[in-house]
Amino acid sequence: MNKTLLAPTMAIAALSLTIPASLSAQRYDSRYGLEPGAHDEIAWDFLEGITTEVGPRLAGTEDEARGRAWAMEWLEARGFRNVVDEPFMHNTWVRGEERARVLGEFAQPLVLTALGYSGATPAAGITAEIVHFASMAELNAAEPESVAGKIVYLGHSMRATQDGSHYGYFGSPRRQGPSIAAQKGAAAVVIRSIGSDNDRLPHTGATTWAEGVSPIPAAALSNPDADNLERMLERSETVTMELVLTPQHLGMTQSGNVTGEIVGRDPTLPPVLLACHLDSWDTGTGAIDDASGCAIAAAAALRVQEQGQPLRTIRVLFAGAEETGLWGSAAYSEAHADEEIGVGLESDFGAGLIWRFETNFSRSNPLLFAQLAAAVEGYGVLPASGIVASGGADLNILRDQGGAIIDLQQDGSRYFDLHHTANDTLDKVSPMELAQNVAVWTAVTQVLANHDGSFLGAEPIVGE
Repeated sequence: MNKTLLAPTMAIAALSLTIPASLSAQRYDSRYGLEPGAHDEIAWDFLEGITTEVGPRLAGTEDEARGRAWAMEWLEARGFRNVVDEPFMHNTWVRGEERARVLGEFAQPLVLTALGYSGATPAAGITAEIVHFASMAELNAAEPESVAGKIVYLGHSMRATQDGSHYGYFGSPRRQGPSIAAQKGAAAVVIRSIGSDNDRLPHTGATTWAEGVSPIPAAALSNPDADNLERMLERSETVTMELVLTPQHLGMTQSGNVTGEIVGRDPTLPPVLLACHLDSWDTGTGAIDDASGCAIAAAAALRVQEQGQPLRTIRVLFAGAEETGLWGSAAYSEAHADEEIGVGLESDFGAGLIWRFETNFSRSNPLLFAQLAAAVEGYGVLPASGIVASGGADLNILRDQGGAIIDLQQDGSRYFDLHHTANDTLDKVSPMELAQNVAVWTAVTQVLANHDGSFLGAEPIVGE
């Protein structure tokens, strides 16, 4: 999951709705909702299957290719039509050996993991003094001579939030920090993991390099190890680290976007797009990020079909190579630039309970907004009219087309305990919470797939 689109928390203006009786939504069977023991067998079958039979699905690797083949077989076996794998090329990186050790008076190993697109040390590693920066602002202000030849350590204080908004701000040490350190002559970069847990499991994730900057070794320490290193730095003016990272840049290799459809009664109408991403980091099995999202999207499409053939076609998009740079989302938008998509929504924030929904048409199409609110109110989901939906990472095509977008916001209070770690495994997903997601997605998709008019309504009001 790459939540670079997350904005800081905004004041929520929940819309006060008077919903005409004529808009009473078709209710999805509530046994899949909030009741104790709720379980959606379709979603669980996908989630359990891909994490067990494929496991990690690092972008551009044979593992990701096996994941696409598995997903296509699963979709076809359950009646999806027009199941295809649309290939694209992208820049591929794979992990190698990774270890670190503090030398000298505090000698001990530290637990870390390489960041995606990290450069490599020599096979024997490097040894250098650590220079500590508490924030990106401190690193930006540092004179190059204070950094040159040293291992930069970047600390910060991400906290858990329901909407995950800290990730957007505190993710900058991972995304931009290594490149800035490299420009100042650093030998390597080690950051505090971008996560809210205290487990001794580091969080990986992609970093980016400014044009013309050669990648240097870059890794994330587990949060307990970052705490320990900071205590060492408080005790001594000089702390030295031995670091070994041997990832490889493989150049351009093939990934792909998998799509499948529940064909509507009127296939000339623009489809409803349900998106997620199929790739994952290689440290865990990608259960919450994002096999659960694909399970939710696919199960919702099938649950709508159970209620009768919808008016519009419902298309699921299992995007490839999201984690390493949103490659699949960009490729899909380019490949389908001439095809109008009616409306899109994405699941890529685990399987926590959905608690709020947003659109980019609450004021331009208030009738549809009210109908959606009626469809989800029984599942504990509140409408937010004061926030304009911008869509997840795999909805580039809707943003590029200026189309209708719905965000079904999940509770992310625990998400960044697990995100991009070896703890991203099936046992972390609550079957009941997964079932509530499917119920909400089904209720929303049922309304959208049977809507015969414009989604955006009148010309959208800028900023809502």
